[in-house]
Amino acid sequence: MSTTHNIVSVSGGKDSTALLLLAIERGAENLQAVFADTGHEHPQTYEYIQYLNDKVFPIRTIKADYTEAIENRRRFMERVIAGEHKERAGSRHTWTPEVATQALEYLKPTGNPFLDMCLVHGRFPSTRVRFCSEELKRNPLLEQVHMPLMEAGHVVISWQGVRADESRSRAALPERDLVGGGADGGELWNYRPILQWNVEQVFAMHDKHGVAPNPLYKQGMGRVGCMPCIHATKNELLEVANRFPEELERVARWESLVMKVSKTETATFFAMDKTGWKDGRTALDATPENHGIHAVVQWAKTSRGGKQFDFFRVGGEQEEGPLCSSIYGLCE
Repeated sequence: MSTTHNIVSVSGGKDSTALLLLAIERGAENLQAVFADTGHEHPQTYEYIQYLNDKVFPIRTIKADYTEAIENRRRFMERVIAGEHKERAGSRHTWTPEVATQALEYLKPTGNPFLDMCLVHGRFPSTRVRFCSEELKRNPLLEQVHMPLMEAGHVVISWQGVRADESRSRAALPERDLVGGGADGGELWNYRPILQWNVEQVFAMHDKHGVAPNPLYKQGMGRVGCMPCIHATKNELLEVANRFPEELERVARWESLVMKVSKTETATFFAMDKTGWKDGRTALDATPENHGIHAVVQWAKTSRGGKQFDFFRVGGEQEEGPLCSSIYGLCE
């Protein structure tokens, strides 16, 4: 017998939390709350997911598994070393046995979805080549939650916490649309009930149900997904550097590892266009020293196209600890 299952994707951010509260408030049948763990979240976000699990609603955690993908990548490196691989016509860069030998040494599953994803790709995602959301969130949700229900002939309503005022692309989305159907009669629908909400309504939903927002919003973060996100602004990067330097050190370690499995032997967390290089340099010129995570933080301290040090952009910890700072007025 076909039934309807409501699946709410919970990231630990303000919108998905409001979405979950709305689903509970409306009495959504067969409700599931699912957190896709990217392996690149701040510890406070993991704590917040647990807080929601204990206070609001049970939350199921899922994550992408790259074990097989890394093994396939290792087999590819073995083919390169054996001279069995031929580059496609027009390839800008060529795998060499030397680079493949180095990559083979470091291509091992770490159990961290974000890092394993980057090891497979030999690079970090970017704003132009943004494969992180699809591989770490959408695909695991589809494969581990949606598809089993659809294959059993059920209707799946995927609740998505997106709002029109966040971007033009999101403003063009419908409130509800049919994604597809399964061979056994199942269906998958996207549902965006807070599409027309503003941020004040989002936080009002938290207040209505006595649920505190993720504490990172009071620590200068405009978003609380990946830490840091490839979309991080200058101000967010400075807040991360001042409050959570250990997160930057982790990313720096990842940069050192990913570049060892890269075809070009270069890999920085932020793409070249992040800092707007305009002196003829290309992505091949990016190194940990001139474009690694720490170099980009130094750029974040500047204004006027990164050419002038901006004293007013440089904050830091006070003697008594970081003060509250929120772009959403949560400190008032």
